[in-house]
Amino acid sequence: MKTIPIAIVDDHTLISKALENMITENTQYRVIMNHPNGEEFIAGVEKASELPAVVLMDVNMPYKNGIETTEWLTEHYPDIKVIALTMDDDEKVLIRMLKAGAKGYLLKDMQPSILFQAIDTVFEKGSFYTDFVAQKLLKVKTEEMKNASLLSELKDREKEFIKWACSELTYKEIADKMCLSPKTIDGYRDSVFVKLDIKNRAGLVLFALKHDLC
Repeated sequence: MKTIPIAIVDDHTLISKALENMITENTQYRVIMNHPNGEEFIAGVEKASELPAVVLMDVNMPYKNGIETTEWLTEHYPDIKVIALTMDDDEKVLIRMLKAGAKGYLLKDMQPSILFQAIDTVFEKGSFYTDFVAQKLLKVKTEEMKNASLLSELKDREKEFIKWACSELTYKEIADKMCLSPKTIDGYRDSVFVKLDIKNRAGLVLFALKHDLC
């Protein structure tokens, strides 16, 4: 019977050892590598006689974290599938791992059956996403669509105003820079505040920074 070669990359020794023991009890899998960080894992891969088919990758590690290590794997060994294992349910971390090339994302408090299901599915079909991940991705997608809609409503001169609003200039000084009257600038400000549903200049600056408008 063909077994799936697995690598574990996690700086928490108790967790990585517990994972290894649990996995090796199942004859369908073999743990062929176990490293405490991405740097040591990469070194191990480059001299390995056998490569893992699936890597269980911690996200937060010293020397080279899970995101950086997954990016390296995606570039150099794209056939190796990465499943992120983390305690972090932040959608920003989730998106960064998926963009790096991870094919699955599991929280470390998952049931063992979910882990084995994820390994099998990633190995056979290429990717595995739990309902938790799907909900996170849907939330991010909804926010992206909302933000895209907001940005599309802004006129070019309003975007220019926003850029100047990120500076230390007063509204009167912004009017001078844009060769407009202070009254017109007040109109731009009020219009932008309504379109973006923000209350003050600080909120405008935060929005601009988030969407690269500064």
